[in-house]
Amino acid sequence: MVDFVGAGCGAADLITLRGKRLIEEADVIIYAGSLVNPELLGYAKDGCQVHNSAYMDLDKVIEVMVKAESEGKRTVRLHTGDPSLYGAIREQMDRLDKLGIEYNVCPGVSSFCGAAAALKAEYTLPDVSQTVIITRMAGRTPVPEKESIESLAAHHATMVIFLSTGMLKELSERLISGGYSPDSPAAIVYKASWEDEKVMRCTVSQLAETAEKNGIRKTALITVGDFLGDDYSLSKLYDKTFETEFRKAEI
Repeated sequence: MVDFVGAGCGAADLITLRGKRLIEEADVIIYAGSLVNPELLGYAKDGCQVHNSAYMDLDKVIEVMVKAESEGKRTVRLHTGDPSLYGAIREQMDRLDKLGIEYNVCPGVSSFCGAAAALKAEYTLPDVSQTVIITRMAGRTPVPEKESIESLAAHHATMVIFLSTGMLKELSERLISGGYSPDSPAAIVYKASWEDEKVMRCTVSQLAETAEKNGIRKTALITVGDFLGDDYSLSKLYDKTFETEFRKAEI
């Protein structure tokens, strides 16, 4: 059995209880060494084989899984955040399907959730935005043309932008081209929930300047939108004049 486990966004105690248990039971762990907090490996039992996938290609990762399976061992594939977001797990699961190897997926706390916590912000504010767009700039992995930053920015929804810290000047230009004003609120969250977490609030036009000033070149999320502002409407859910299945309205 192979368990794909979301390691969470950084802090070792933000892994799920299930994820921690799976690490404790694993005979083999393959972890994303460039992103996963190494403290999580402290949950592994004595004698557990640990492999850093930062030095491995897909074939080598699968090779370790196949060997473990042939020896009746349990493998944990430990991915940063939640493996469903930019985790490259589909290609691994497809290979395991062809090999007849069973697997499960254990979700984790994504860094976009960790970033909101660091900002002490709510992405979905009434009359501001009820939609969160999670995207990235095109790099070595292309982005479909229909999902360009400009077209997504036109919605003026909350945007959380992964894997783009090294392209902030272009990102700013494309956000503005898509309809954001240069002074629209934005924030850079570096290593959300880690001990060296850093939160930098700025505007869309100041993204590159803010990152440069703080020495941020990678491992950061970019958030954009009026959810970072002060204007919003109160929720109807807790409005005393709003009746629900559980509470009568006060007239």
